[in-house]
Amino acid sequence: MFNKRFLAFKTSRYLKKNAVYRSTMAYRSAKNVGIVFSVEDLKKHELIKRFKKALENDGKNVSVLAYVPKGHQNFEFLFDFFTIKELDFWGQFNSEAVQKFTSQSFDYLFYLDQEGNPLIRNILAMSKAKCRVGNCLEDNANFCELMIQTHNGSMQNMVDEIYKYTKLLT
Repeated sequence: MFNKRFLAFKTSRYLKKNAVYRSTMAYRSAKNVGIVFSVEDLKKHELIKRFKKALENDGKNVSVLAYVPKGHQNFEFLFDFFTIKELDFWGQFNSEAVQKFTSQSFDYLFYLDQEGNPLIRNILAMSKAKCRVGNCLEDNANFCELMIQTHNGSMQNMVDEIYKYTKLLT
C-alpha cells in the first residue's frame, strides 16, 4: 500500500518542477484534449462517453484516463485506466497508461470528479497540459487553471457547465 505522505510530497514536487507553460487558448484552436476521472458508476461512465463524443464531434483528439477505485467496476474497458495497485509505497506510478497520459501535451485537460482525489491531483501535477479544467474545489486551486463553479450538484450539470464555458474561450 502506498504512503499518503510520500504521494503528497511527490505531488508537491511535480507542481514545483513542472515547467510547462500554462494558459488558456481559444477552444476552436485546441487539437488535443484529455479527460481524467474516477470511476463511480455506470451513469458517470456513460456521461464521460457522451462528453468524449461531443469533443470528438468538435474535431478534438481525445484521450481518456480513468482511476478505478477498489470495489468499483471498469465498465467496457473503453478507456485507459489505473488502480491503486499501480502506485508504489513511495508515491510513484508503475502504470504505462499513466506515463503515456501524463507525457501528452494536451491543449485542455478536463478533470471530471466532483470531489478531490489525491491520485488524480498527482497526475494533474505531472501533466504537460496547457490548461487544466475542473470543478471549483479549494483543493483544485493549484492543479487547475480554470475551475467551474456549478450550482446544481449533479455530475451531468458539472460536465455541461465545464463544456459550455470552455467552448466560450476565444
